[in-house]
Amino acid sequence: MGTRGIPNHYGGFEQLAEYLAPGLVQAGYEVTVYNSHNHPYQEKEWKGVKIRHCYDPEYMLGSAGQFIYDLNCLIDARKRHFDVILQLGYTSSTIWGPLFPSGSTILYNLDGLEWQRTKYSPRIRKFLLYAEKLAVKYGDFFIADNPVIQAYFRGKYGIQAEYIAYGAELFGTADADVLKPYGVRPWKYLLLMARMEPENNIETILDGYTKSRTAMPMLVVGDTVNKFGRYLRDKFSGDGRIIFTEGIYDNWKTHCLRSFCHLYFHGHSSGGTNPSLLEAMASEALIVAHENPFNIQVLEGNALYFTNAADITRLADGLPEGLAVADMKRQNRERIMKDFNWPDIISRYEQFIVQSLFARNERNILYRRYTRG
Repeated sequence: MGTRGIPNHYGGFEQLAEYLAPGLVQAGYEVTVYNSHNHPYQEKEWKGVKIRHCYDPEYMLGSAGQFIYDLNCLIDARKRHFDVILQLGYTSSTIWGPLFPSGSTILYNLDGLEWQRTKYSPRIRKFLLYAEKLAVKYGDFFIADNPVIQAYFRGKYGIQAEYIAYGAELFGTADADVLKPYGVRPWKYLLLMARMEPENNIETILDGYTKSRTAMPMLVVGDTVNKFGRYLRDKFSGDGRIIFTEGIYDNWKTHCLRSFCHLYFHGHSSGGTNPSLLEAMASEALIVAHENPFNIQVLEGNALYFTNAADITRLADGLPEGLAVADMKRQNRERIMKDFNWPDIISRYEQFIVQSLFARNERNILYRRYTRG
């Protein structure tokens, strides 16, 4: 629960569900994923995963619709007698905490620190901090996708979340023909791939790029249908070097675009381990990342970092002398193989889910014995 649905047409949680759910099915489990009623995929099953479509009014109400969608999913889940419910994120679900079925073990993937996201007003950010507390209250066990998130919840709430990162898929040799529809040539373009949200520093990156002297075009991959996306298109329409491609959800195409770019810009500044960053590492892109603890924990020294538009301008105009580009790319790919590969991630989720189920059952048995005197 907690995603717009699979196959992925949106973001990180959907990407996790797209790989995790079929992986658990292959391991012998019965898995259900909740999809928005208007998701492009309308079948009742996908790769052995059962799909439940629930009404999602976000397209009419904006973010407020997420609360209704989560409630509709929860109402349906109460009828299904699930052993375990894996709730991805807590932004709009925790106010319904009392409605979680008592017979199910509730696992919360805590995602990032939602109340830090700058796209939200102070009032909403205050609510999100409250929602974070409710997740701790109503969840039985917890997962953090980044050690920074894990340490935050341990220090603030005294809970021990299990650290399980996202994964990335390793593709074969990229095909330069994929670039042709976008009018770019290998190694002669810059790439920015993200949801159009303020905390992803897209405006900062494009501000810096517009001040650069480079002739390389900038591909901006991501849907611009929301208010901020439309604002960005309008603001940067005067720079002919910037090409908005809208969303691309073909994994092979995005792999090829990342593999052949001169620089890949990753501006995410909140949340934990971001799936698109792992995918850029797997595609051996040279990454320019926003300097924050989450990105540094994943990339370590194998990236260039920025904090403002001036840094972007400088890097777009030229790379530092003596930069060991090949070594940085190789070490990022090796880290994916070692720490962020999907088979291991799925196996760790399976192990934690089973352990949590037995731990809760054991805890309930001890509680019943105690209350009976």
